[in-house]
Amino acid sequence: MARRRRGRPVHGWVNLDKPAGIGSTRAVSIVRRAFDAQKAGHAGTLDPLASGVLPVALGEATKTVSFVMDGRKSYRFTVRWGEARDTDDSEGAVVATSGRRPTEAEIERALPAFVGEIAQAPPAFSAVRVDGERAYRLARAGTPVAPAARPVVIDRLALVETVDAERAVFEMDCRKGAYVRSLARDLAVALGTVGHVSALRRTRNGPFRDCDAIPLEKLPEPRHMGAQDGGAPGVSAVGDVSAIECAALLQPVAKALDDIPALDVTESEAARIRNGQPVPVLRTGNRRRIDGLPDNAALCALLNGEAIALMRLSGRSAQPVRVFNL
Repeated sequence: MARRRRGRPVHGWVNLDKPAGIGSTRAVSIVRRAFDAQKAGHAGTLDPLASGVLPVALGEATKTVSFVMDGRKSYRFTVRWGEARDTDDSEGAVVATSGRRPTEAEIERALPAFVGEIAQAPPAFSAVRVDGERAYRLARAGTPVAPAARPVVIDRLALVETVDAERAVFEMDCRKGAYVRSLARDLAVALGTVGHVSALRRTRNGPFRDCDAIPLEKLPEPRHMGAQDGGAPGVSAVGDVSAIECAALLQPVAKALDDIPALDVTESEAARIRNGQPVPVLRTGNRRRIDGLPDNAALCALLNGEAIALMRLSGRSAQPVRVFNL
């Protein structure tokens, strides 16, 4: 007999404002318990040092995580000049020092070289694989690690302010795979010094932004809410937040698909999709939306405005690849 999964079938996104000082895995665990959700995952790790947007997927939203991870990301971070650390952030050990401090004008002149597609080596303490092993595991074991440089895309890099001679604050927009810690390290070297990230905040991850992110303190440990509390048995409440208000903290599964063309389907087509069958895409209402899309392009099937599946375009039809059981 299959073991019953703990928790409730909760579906949607929590745009969490992760505080510095805890890891992404722990933050996801707190959110999952707060919503008493059966299943949870996140759309892109934030280091313990970092704060900001950590989109947490619950239930069927986990099927859309890759679309958020592939989206653009924005960061605000502080570089401290004069100290290189083995982790490229303030949590590591000092491995080199320099007395040189770049001027504001020098920093501004150096930035254009780091915009566009650039070659960037991930930090030694990162999750990339080196010879089949996670780099951070090798580094923690004392094995010298030098991850190979790879192409990444930086869409924007701007100097916000020079706090003092020791620190400068930047903003960066980038694509998947770029590391703020690597950029800070390489920028310092280009300026004739060394440096590391001393503060880091993610302000955007795909369609999720920090302006409407939920602080962790809004999601305390849940209390079980039975009929005696004015709710239905088996419904959880978050601290002093009612079950209805708790649901209001969730964003829809389709939030992750904001940038994907929509495919409106009929009731009969929806039934076919739920059975794993393709549907035609050239009906009048959809033709304009798919014109010019290449084969294998992603589509979001909508029934009466609600997302029911992720689809892939194939000629004149669309094939379901992820059906949402909502």
